[in-house]
Amino acid sequence: YLTFQYVPTPTTIFRGVRKLRPGHVLVYENGKVSESAYWSLHYHEKLARGSDAEYQEEFRSLLKESVRLRLASDVPLGAFLSGGLDSSSVVALMSQEMTQPIKTFSIGFKDESFNELPYAREVAERFGTDHHEFVVEPSVLEILPTLVRVYDEPYADSSAIPTYYLSQLSRQFVTVVLNGDGADELLGGYPRYQFGALHSLVMRALEFNQGMSVATDRVTRWLTQVLPESRGIEARRSRLARLLQPLSQQYLDRVSYFTTAQKEWLYTPEFSESVRTHHSHDLMVRWFNEAQAMTQLDRLLSVDTRSYLPDDLLTKVDRATMAHGLEARSPFLDHKLVEFAAALPVDQKVRNGRTKHVLKAAMQSRLPDRVVQREKRGFSVPIERWFREDCRDLLRDSLLCPRAAARGYFRPDRVRVLIEQHEQRRMNHGARLYALLMLELWHREYVDGRPSVN
Repeated sequence: YLTFQYVPTPTTIFRGVRKLRPGHVLVYENGKVSESAYWSLHYHEKLARGSDAEYQEEFRSLLKESVRLRLASDVPLGAFLSGGLDSSSVVALMSQEMTQPIKTFSIGFKDESFNELPYAREVAERFGTDHHEFVVEPSVLEILPTLVRVYDEPYADSSAIPTYYLSQLSRQFVTVVLNGDGADELLGGYPRYQFGALHSLVMRALEFNQGMSVATDRVTRWLTQVLPESRGIEARRSRLARLLQPLSQQYLDRVSYFTTAQKEWLYTPEFSESVRTHHSHDLMVRWFNEAQAMTQLDRLLSVDTRSYLPDDLLTKVDRATMAHGLEARSPFLDHKLVEFAAALPVDQKVRNGRTKHVLKAAMQSRLPDRVVQREKRGFSVPIERWFREDCRDLLRDSLLCPRAAARGYFRPDRVRVLIEQHEQRRMNHGARLYALLMLELWHREYVDGRPSVN
C-alpha cells in the first residue's frame, strides 16, 4: 500500500480475503474453488505495417463504435469532461451520435495551477454541451471518513476526492456517464513511459560497445554527456547508474510513493523486522516477467494495464460513482480497441517524445489545438498546499496523536519530521502524508470501530 497507494490484486488488507484478478473467473463446484483466466492481453502480434493515416482511421473508427455502443441507455446519460485529450475525444465522438446536447460535468479548484475548467469549458462550447461545474474547496477533506467507507481498503489516490464530488454532481442530472479512462495505459500517455526508450538505448549502446571490444567507460562517457542533467558530471553518472538497473527496479523507483529506503527509515524496528521478507520489487518483477510483450514500452503498458489501471484508476471511479448510484462506462477499454492498441507498432503510441501519437493525430481536426497539444496532467489535487495551510491541524491531530503512535508501524518522531519538512517547504511530502492519513483513518473505521478524529 505504501509503495503503490493501493493494495494490489489479488491481495487485500484483510486477512483471509482476496480479490479476483481482472480477466479471471472463479468457480465454486463440489466444495472446491478454482480460478482461471478467460481473457488476457498480449502485445506479440503486431499489425502489418500500414500508413499513419490508416492506423489513425482504424483507431478513430473503433473508438467511435465503442462510444456508440456505450450510449445505449434507457436512463439519462452524460460524460465526465476534464478538458484533457481523452475525455474530450469521447465527448467529441458522443456529439456525432446524439441529437440532444450532451450533459457534461467538470471539477475545478480555486488554485489555478490545478484548475482545468477553462479547457473543459472550451470543449463544452465547441460541442454545445449542457455543461455543469463544481469547485472543490479545502474543506472537502471532511469527506475523508466517508471515502474510507466507500473504498473499503486503504486507498491513497487523492484524486478520489474530486471524483467523489464529480459523481455526486453528475448524479443530480444523469444515471450513466462516459469517461476517458484507459487511454494512457493503451497508448503510453504518461511521461514516465518515455524512460523505457532511453533504457533500450543504453542497453543497445553497451551491447554494441562490448561487441566492438571498446572500453565500457567510453560509452559511459558518451552517455553522461547526452543525458539531460544540469548538476554536473557526477549527477549524470548517477543517472546512468540508475538506467543500468533492471527495468522493473527503475519503474518501481518512478511509481513508488514510499521507496524501500523511506519505508525502512519510517518503520519502527519491530515492524521493520516483521515485514523484512516482503518486498514490493518482488511483485514488480513478477508483473514484468508475466508481461506478454517484447518491447520495453509494451512491457510497461502491460504492467500498468494489469495493476495501476484496475487497482487504482478503475477502482477510484467505480467506488465513487456507485456510491451515488451512478454508472461509469469507459469507451477506451472496449476489448476490440484494447487489442488493436496492443497490436499497434510502438511508434504509433510514443513517437519522438510525443505520447499517445495515434490518438492525437486522429483527433487533431476535431478538438481545439491547445487541448490536443497540452502536456499530460493527472486529475491532481492541491493536497500539498492544503496540508500546509487549511488542513494542517487535521493532519497533525490524526498522525501525531497517541492513538496513531500506538499502532507500532511508524516511528512518531519521523512522522513528525515528514510533517515539519512539508510545512516548512523543505520537501513535498503531500502524497506520502495523505497515504499515512488515509491508513490511520482506515484503522479507526475498520479496526478500532471509532472513526473520531482525535
